Amino acid sequence: MHGYRIAVRLEQMSKGVFRLNAGSLFVAFQRLQRPGLIRSEWRATENSRHAKYYVLTDQGRKRLNSETREWGRQVAAIARMLKTS
Repeated sequence: MHGYRIAVRLEQMSKGVFRLNAGSLFVAFQRLQRPGLIRSEWRATENSRHAKYYVLTDQGRKRLNSETREWGRQVAAIARMLKTS
């Protein structure tokens, strides 16, 4: 997806909890590109404009899976702590 579409999709998926401005999103994209977690390319959009599209690399997908597992572990630990309080 291109940057704007990613921002819109994240807002939709979070039901409005996460509203990202373009500046924050593009800084994040740059940080993910440096270690090769995502790659980008310029392409035409649905309405024939040019936009930079981003895609996870194999290395990025492995990192996402690892971070997702770790996040789940932390969420479960926090849930246990809240349950006992």
